[in-house]
Amino acid sequence: MAKIILTFLLMLASVSPALCDDARQPPATDKAADMQSMKDFLQANPDCVEFTDNCSYCRVTDGQAACSTPQIVCVKKPYQCSIRSGK
Repeated sequence: MAKIILTFLLMLASVSPALCDDARQPPATDKAADMQSMKDFLQANPDCVEFTDNCSYCRVTDGQAACSTPQIVCVKKPYQCSIRSGK
């Protein structure tokens, strides 16, 4: 009897992840498409020398952006200029 119960429990354990609601992926939202690209941001803000998306901090040097490594936990937001050149 114990052997049958053990077999049944092992069978349930191997099937349960497939039945779990967590196994389903949420529908994909196209949030990335809504975000402005870095190139577009820099073209629209040519006087911006430092900017952030709340994940990385970037500095523009000789027309090229150099950014920090993204933080471990962050929520990417649209780019915001934090320092503009004094031109």
